[in-house]
Amino acid sequence: MSRLSMTRFSRLKVACTVGLSVGLGGMHAAHAQYVGQMSTIVVDAKSGAVLSQQDPDLRRYPASLTKLMTLYLTFKAVRTGQVTLDQVMPVSAHAASMEPSRLGLRPGSHLTVEQGVLALVTKSANDAACALGEFLGGGDETRFAAMMTREAGRLGMYDTVFRNASGLPNPEQMTSARDLAVLARHLIVDYGEYYHYFAVPGFYFHGRTVPNHDPMLGAYPGADGLKTGYTDEAGHNLVTSAVRDNVRLIGVVMGAPSNNRRNKMMADLLDQSFQAEGVAPVARPVTRPLLLARASSHAVATHHGIQGLRLASARLHGGGADQVAEAPAIPASFTRFRRGHATTTATAHARVHLVGMGHVAHTTHVHAKARS
Repeated sequence: MSRLSMTRFSRLKVACTVGLSVGLGGMHAAHAQYVGQMSTIVVDAKSGAVLSQQDPDLRRYPASLTKLMTLYLTFKAVRTGQVTLDQVMPVSAHAASMEPSRLGLRPGSHLTVEQGVLALVTKSANDAACALGEFLGGGDETRFAAMMTREAGRLGMYDTVFRNASGLPNPEQMTSARDLAVLARHLIVDYGEYYHYFAVPGFYFHGRTVPNHDPMLGAYPGADGLKTGYTDEAGHNLVTSAVRDNVRLIGVVMGAPSNNRRNKMMADLLDQSFQAEGVAPVARPVTRPLLLARASSHAVATHHGIQGLRLASARLHGGGADQVAEAPAIPASFTRFRRGHATTTATAHARVHLVGMGHVAHTTHVHAKARS
C-alpha cells in the first residue's frame, strides 16, 4: 500500500473512530438522561411567550408524557370525523400485554374511544394507549408512532421522535421540555372542546372507579390538567396547565428525582410566573397526593354531572385531611349507576367551563347511551 493510501486510510480510521465516539457519547448521554439535572419551562398559553426556562432543549425520554400526542391525534381524528367517541375499538394481544400501568384489558375485548381517552388522562394506562394507537394507525402501533412523529414536526417539535403510543422505554423515543410545552399549548388551543377530559377526577370502568392521579388537580389553585410521566430512565416528569385571573400558564418539569420534588418545582415555577404576569399570589397548603373519595354515601346526579365526588388533600404534617376541595364536575355520561343486572349511563348536557386563550369559553359535552 502506498504512503498516500496509508495516509488516507489513517485519516478515515480516525474519522470513523471520532464519529463512533461521538455517537456512543450521544447514546450514553441519552441513556443517562442528565442525572441530577432537571429541564423546566413555563409559557404563557395565550401568547406562547417563555416566562421561565432551565435547560428546556435537552433531549429527554418523555415517559407517559408521550400520551399527550396520542391524545392530540385522537382529538384530531374525532374532530375530523375519522372516528367518534362512542366508536368501539378492539384490544389486540399486543395492546393487552402492555405493562405496568394498565386497565387490565384482555385480548379480544373492546373499549370505546372515549374510554381510551379517560384511561390515558386518569390512570395513564399503557394498554389503552396502545389500543388507541393501533386503532388510529390502521392496526399498527409502529405506523401510528410514525404519524405521531410527523405531527410533532408539523407542530414545530423539532427535538421529538416517537416510537410508541404509550411512552414505554425506547432509546429512540425522545423529546424536550420546550417541545412538550408546544404540544400542551396546541392541545388547549387546537382542541379546547376536549380539554375538560384532563380535569375529570375519575371514571367508572367495568364496575370500578379509576381515579385521576394528577397530583396538581385540587392541590394547586387553578390547575386543571395535563399529564404525569415516569420511568427509571426518564425520571419524574410533569406537564401542568393552570389558570388564574384569565391568565393561563403551561409548565413542564422533566427529570426530577422524585414526585415530591417534581410537584414542588412545578408549583414554585407557576407561582413565580403568575406573579411575573401580574397575577396576585394565592395561598396554597402543602399537601399529600390527592385521594379520590366520596363526600357521602350517595352521590347526587344532576344536569351538571356527579357532584358527590370530592378530592381530599391533607397537610403533610397533619394527622388527617383538613381541607376538602370540590372536584371538577364529572359529566354524567362518565358515571354509571347499577340497577340490578342492567347498567344505565345517565343522560346529560354537561356545561363545561373552560378559561382558555384570554377568554372564557363554554362548550356543551353531550353523550347519552344505555346498555342492558
